[in-house]
Amino acid sequence: MQQMEGEAVPTAAGSRRFDTVRRADPLLVGLGVLTLVTGLVDAACYLGLGRVFTANMTGNVVLLAFGAAGTQGLPVLGPTVSLLVFLVGAAGGGWLAARLVGPANADVSASARQRWLSITLLIELALVTAAGVVAIGLPVDGGGGRRYAVIALLAAALGLQNATVRRLAVPDLTTTVLTLTLTGLAADFGLAGRSPRVGRRLAAVGLMAAGALMGALLLRVDVALPVLAAAVVITLAAVALRFGRTPETSSADSFAAVTRPGSRHSRGA
Repeated sequence: MQQMEGEAVPTAAGSRRFDTVRRADPLLVGLGVLTLVTGLVDAACYLGLGRVFTANMTGNVVLLAFGAAGTQGLPVLGPTVSLLVFLVGAAGGGWLAARLVGPANADVSASARQRWLSITLLIELALVTAAGVVAIGLPVDGGGGRRYAVIALLAAALGLQNATVRRLAVPDLTTTVLTLTLTGLAADFGLAGRSPRVGRRLAAVGLMAAGALMGALLLRVDVALPVLAAAVVITLAAVALRFGRTPETSSADSFAAVTRPGSRHSRGA
């Protein structure tokens, strides 16, 4: 049929771009959404619960060392509780992965992977929601035992998330730390040609910053609001992973290859 005058003719490149957007990998979308959780939760904890992290354990270890040295205004008990419970949550995440999808080098069916991720996110959602409920009405930097209960619940949830994301081993989407992501952006800057991961890296940085900004703003109303917002975000991630349409060639479809030690994807993480 003859093309009508003035009608746009789709190019092959344009069709490919549209197809990429239309069929975005739900695993990448879900991990990107979970990166928001880190910003929200650590904004609530650091700014509202006495300078403690529940997602970023590098910062926690440093703060704990500063506090142990007697630096004025830096706590010891809060970071200690967070670190210990985070390790318990991470251990639970590792056990859950081994139980539901087997060892790291095992081939995993799509249904088993989906069941594992759904159960993991459901547990994380329950922990974060419980933390949000306990935090309602909690004064900034106060609350006694309630404050430590919130810290413990969030640390357990983020430990579980970290263990799961580590098992997935998707490059540049750790959801909780950006050091290697930023290093990748800078180190690849001078290379000929554009790295295919630039967009993913920039998105991770932007999402974590956006989560932290939203968390700081919500904290002005109530300590619980950033935590409850994180619960909503986890729900969105679960929906993306449960109902998203996975492309034929994606990190989700190549899960076994991504997590197999020595694979090309593992070396790039």
